[in-house]
This record gives sequence, C-alpha cells and structure tokens, in this order.
Amino acid sequence: MFEASCHCGNVQFKATDPPESLTSCNCSICHRIGALWAYYPAKDVELTLNQSQGIAYSWGEKKFTFHTCDNCGSTTHYTSKRKDGTNQVAINARMAEISSTENIRIRYFDGAKSWKYVNE
Repeated sequence: MFEASCHCGNVQFKATDPPESLTSCNCSICHRIGALWAYYPAKDVELTLNQSQGIAYSWGEKKFTFHTCDNCGSTTHYTSKRKDGTNQVAINARMAEISSTENIRIRYFDGAKSWKYVNE
C-alpha cells in the first residue's frame, strides 16, 4: 500500500503497492513544482477529495492535467493517457511520509531537452 495526502488532508491517495521508482523531471512545470512522481494506472489509485475539488491546470496540447489542492496549494498529482490509451495517475510522492519513499530509486527525466531518462 502507498498512501499520500496534501498538507491539509483534503486530497488523499491510496495505491495498491509502493512505486518501483520515482521520477524527477526538469520540464517547465515539474522544475517549478519540485515533485517526485510515482506512476500508476488510474484503476490502481483511490483518490479522495474531502472538502473541495481542487484546481486543474493543463496547457498546450493538454496531454497532462496537473491537480492542486485549492485549500493548501499542494500540487498533488497529474493525470494523462499512456501510449496504450489507458489513464495514468502520477502521484506527487512528496505528499507521502518521508519514511515511505526514502528507499525508492529516483530516476531523472530530462523533460526540458531530450525527453529521455538520463541516469540509466
């Protein structure tokens, strides 16, 4: 089980298993957010919104929609479609307790230039 929530607890996640790895990306938005992304098929994530629906943001071709808690301002996750057409949720693993992520490998994705993982 992998659990995470925004600072105020409005947005909460439960995933079936801990992620195998986390991704740090340097694209224009991820660089500003400072997130570590844990990727899951949407069907494997339980999302609970307790008080409000939050804020959704997408731009350009609208391939990714970033979600932020409108109460505490935490960017909690983004949603997208995988190449096979299934829905994906990327949970911001910085919303989880440090102890649940400290031993998970971090992959570095160059979203600013090459769109490739750089440490593999």
